[in-house]
Amino acid sequence: MQSIIHDISLAPQGRQKIEWVKRHMPVLNTIADEFTRDKPFAGLRVVMSIHLEAKTAYLAQVLHQGGAEVYATGSNPLSTQDDVCAALAESGVTVLAKHGCTPEALHADCCKALSVLPDVIIDDGGDLVHILHEEHPEWAVKLRGGNEETTTGIIRLQTRERAGNLRFPMFNINDADCKHLFDNRYGTGQSVWDGIMRTTNLVVSGTTVVVAGYGWCGKGVAMRAKGLGAKVIVTEVEPVKAIEAVMDGFDVMTMAQATAYGDFFVTVTGCHSVITPEHMQNMKQGAVVCNAGHFDVEVDVSGLRALATQRYEARKNIEAYVLPDGKTIYLLAEGRLVNLAAADGHPAEIMDMSFALQALCARHMAEHGKMLPSALHAVPADIDQGVALRKLTALGIKIDTLTPAQTKYLFG
Repeated sequence: MQSIIHDISLAPQGRQKIEWVKRHMPVLNTIADEFTRDKPFAGLRVVMSIHLEAKTAYLAQVLHQGGAEVYATGSNPLSTQDDVCAALAESGVTVLAKHGCTPEALHADCCKALSVLPDVIIDDGGDLVHILHEEHPEWAVKLRGGNEETTTGIIRLQTRERAGNLRFPMFNINDADCKHLFDNRYGTGQSVWDGIMRTTNLVVSGTTVVVAGYGWCGKGVAMRAKGLGAKVIVTEVEPVKAIEAVMDGFDVMTMAQATAYGDFFVTVTGCHSVITPEHMQNMKQGAVVCNAGHFDVEVDVSGLRALATQRYEARKNIEAYVLPDGKTIYLLAEGRLVNLAAADGHPAEIMDMSFALQALCARHMAEHGKMLPSALHAVPADIDQGVALRKLTALGIKIDTLTPAQTKYLFG
């Protein structure tokens, strides 16, 4: 199968991006060395639906260095970077992705990749799993299992598992400690504001930011907004998380209440219709609305389009919507993932841990997937702890270890 990309001549600048992140991903570098030596994926096919930017491209290269035939598709039309795709294709990975493609084309690319009959999949949002269950189960005939790293994808997997309709094992990368404690909190927190600030070129200090959802991603977004000098309002549907936000020093109210105060609105819930046209009608003139959840459903964009009397591009990645009362609301990145559609995603040092988990769990699935029940599995503790230790080593940090007597005291 040949790669289908926008322009192979863009490869040099894509290589430059990948080389940059490699210098800041020491844990994944050690795994790359091990995979190159041991070839744990020799003879196997790995299909990945991922945000095709430099860090994920490097993960694909690491799996390829481990002997895998790797087929990579995008998981969001606006997060795909054509220069990175070109460099990745040049390195031997089959890439089926173009920036700005239609949802139909994205789906077709996923199908084409899966038609090779993968041994392992790496999913981002659950689209590969959906296709293998609902559209082409025959393509899972060789599948040993896979990984899922997003909250949205895990919700879909849990729903499928509860219904007794999960046909192969999947690792829950999202809930591993070395993922959600760092990627979701510090990665999302920084990259969301990177996307907002580089897109709008507006000041955050002194404004009011409304964060919808106080999971690990929402905590990171709220923490960074506070650090930038904003007043933060959190909206929630879960009482415990709402109390946690209060204890962390944030105001908590309903979205209907918060609309009167917010200058920036960020959704990080994994749910749909979190911000509706009714909410936007109550927002202030010039309010900026964006989403940091996986799918573009958290902000009701179609409802906003139907409501608006005028729509125009105010700036790259900023759509202006003029409402019937004459005020203008600004939507970033079409309501898609603002940190990837309007920026470069999470910092390399953070994704070093997440993608180390991905690589090691993919190897575990390749070696042991046939023996695992068809279920959603937690990341093995030795892999999670091992990634943390590798990261500490890369940072030059040493920690204490339990003595035999202490181990006996704690664990008997």
